[in-house]
Amino acid sequence: MRRNVMEKGSMKRDIILAGVGGQGVLSIAAIIARAAAAEGLSVRQSEVHGMAQRGGAVLAHLRFSDGPIYSDLVPRGGADLIIATEPVESLRYLAYLSPEGVVVTAAEPLVNVPNYPEIDRILSAIRSLPHSHVVEAQSLAKEAGLTKAVNMVMVGAASPYLNIPIENIEHTICELFATKEPTVIDANIRALHLGRKVVMP
Repeated sequence: MRRNVMEKGSMKRDIILAGVGGQGVLSIAAIIARAAAAEGLSVRQSEVHGMAQRGGAVLAHLRFSDGPIYSDLVPRGGADLIIATEPVESLRYLAYLSPEGVVVTAAEPLVNVPNYPEIDRILSAIRSLPHSHVVEAQSLAKEAGLTKAVNMVMVGAASPYLNIPIENIEHTICELFATKEPTVIDANIRALHLGRKVVMP
């Protein structure tokens, strides 16, 4: 079978999504959730916690499995994956990460508080984790031809750990952006693959 990137046994992923309002965290959640559902998996997603408007911290829980899911919320210490569009936000929720869990975060800070920590220290802390990827998401989105596609870069960077076929994720992106110009869809697909490429061995 093609599943089970991080664990043997039943197919299950518990994911924390974190970032700042306006960065597309909810789009990341929607794409992953729809792609998982297309695989025939059960999907549960929490309501967004925090301030979803631009500049406020955003937290969402996403769970999918080939078995029953009894809660929308990922238990502390149980997350297989933290996907963050902002580096400080990736560290904020480390209590949720399992010992074998992976952190995938954008490298670029969004300085929305006056006492924002020194970015080099933040990135060093992330890179010191047992399993982490720091992604230059803004430059990859620009390379893809759409600076707004940072969130698609992050979906791509997380994709090796989702155990969902990349073709399914592509199809989901095309569905969600069906009303957009073809050039926009193409740029988002390019961003997806550029993000995936930087974390693949």
